[in-house]
Amino acid sequence: MKTPRESGETGHARYTYRLRVSSTALTGLEEEWARCRWIWNECCARSKKAHAEDEKCGPARLDKMLTEARSRNTWLRSGSSVPQQQVIRDFGKSRAKALKDIKTRLPLRQRAGMPKYKKKRSTDPTLNYTRRGFRVKDGRLHLAGGIVLAVVWSRVLPALPSSVRVYRDSIGHWYASFVVPAETQPLPETGAVIGIDWGVKETATTTSVAHDLPHAQHGRKAAAKLAHYQRMTARRKPPKGRSGSRGYRAAKKLTAKLHKRVARQRQDTGRKWAKSVVRDHDALAVEDFTSKFLARSTMARKAADAAISATKRELINAARKHGRIVHLVNPAHTTMDCARCGARTKHALPLSERTYTCTVCGAVSPKDKNSAHVMLVRAGLNPAGVDRARPDGSPARRQREPGIPAL
Repeated sequence: MKTPRESGETGHARYTYRLRVSSTALTGLEEEWARCRWIWNECCARSKKAHAEDEKCGPARLDKMLTEARSRNTWLRSGSSVPQQQVIRDFGKSRAKALKDIKTRLPLRQRAGMPKYKKKRSTDPTLNYTRRGFRVKDGRLHLAGGIVLAVVWSRVLPALPSSVRVYRDSIGHWYASFVVPAETQPLPETGAVIGIDWGVKETATTTSVAHDLPHAQHGRKAAAKLAHYQRMTARRKPPKGRSGSRGYRAAKKLTAKLHKRVARQRQDTGRKWAKSVVRDHDALAVEDFTSKFLARSTMARKAADAAISATKRELINAARKHGRIVHLVNPAHTTMDCARCGARTKHALPLSERTYTCTVCGAVSPKDKNSAHVMLVRAGLNPAGVDRARPDGSPARRQREPGIPAL
């Protein structure tokens, strides 16, 4: 994977800030969200009707529908057209992705799914504004429609934002997420490279002992408190068809706050580790690992607590930000190949076996460490590992198919 500096792409980054919303601004945001939610649900209804009648329902037709609705409906016309148009764009993208997945015949569990109706009580507000729909003046965010929000500027925006997303999370906090051009901040070259293998016992095993990432177990530490809040929620759950009490809503909020805290702890751990790895190495060979299959195994809870996907995302973002080179390596057979001679075992090693022993060259090493070195070899960052030499100095018999192919 090339960095933006090498490929010539500018790229974009998001900067998210907490908002302090007054009662007047809250009323304006909720009214704006009610209009946008109505437009989304109307798009869903029109799309279903067009599908039943075998007609096209593209963005152009939906734009025309919005123009006609605003001309007839004073309630819609009283709101800003910018977030309403963005709802049409988002709906069009979601529908196009779902149709593409159906056309390519992806498995059902991998399909995006058609856009669904947004319910009032179960959907958190999200409003998108382009550059002509907002401005930042005197440290405040001014949205189209006369909505003024106080922003908690935890850091300075590096450039003029091109768009902003104003949303509310499950706890009830409001945030503003600005999109700005990404700027590469190059770091001094170190001449070092690193291979990274993802796992469950240790979240990341690397070729450098100082940069191994142990399992932080943030979710396990919060499990007792989470179970307490979940029992509290279950006791206060209202009968079907009745609204929840104040205590029920309070218990749900406590559960959501704990989930949010654990998610932030995982993100913070991954971000700090990624920064140290990127700072000390020029090139990274990272296992292109997807942890979906672990969700159907006996290690599902521990794998989810490891947050491999979130850590991998933070590592790639940090490398892109600082202009480092990242090689995403195919994870197939990485636990079966020898990083020293390239030989491959004839059978897959069980998870309980944590030591790799090569039957060709006799090399013995921890299984995860061997896989991390295999990442370097496959990325072409460790040419000394593919000399295919035996311990006694004689050349190894060349395999018909290389055990560790290059990228």
